[in-house]
Amino acid sequence: MVVGLGIDVVELGEFRARMDAGRLDEFYLPEEQAYARTQVRHWENLGARMAAKRAALRALGDHSDDPPWLEVEVVRAESGELDLRLRGAARERAEALGARVCLVSMTHTRTAALAVVVLEAESDEERNALQGGGLEQHR
Repeated sequence: MVVGLGIDVVELGEFRARMDAGRLDEFYLPEEQAYARTQVRHWENLGARMAAKRAALRALGDHSDDPPWLEVEVVRAESGELDLRLRGAARERAEALGARVCLVSMTHTRTAALAVVVLEAESDEERNALQGGGLEQHR
């Protein structure tokens, strides 16, 4: 069952004009910055990650003026699959929603970046199947 949905688009020209190296630490963890620098078009990668962070915060229901940017980390597994790691208040909000799965998709062109985040909770059928077996055994 879907418990959160967020989408965001970043205009890369405006993003790059407002973002300088000194501001990167406000929005990105060191690992995110390091990964982006390995990409040929690293500003597009950073823009896509910003879109994913904003989409995740929207999915969590955070519409504050000062969102917890560093509590949402975009990671790429060796397989190439994207994932989000949530920390602090973002993680607490996901747990309160019952979110057990976080799906993220990002894309970008030279002018725009887009991301979609879907938070899913276990269905009633899954919940019933897990009763008695413990959640940790089924991860």
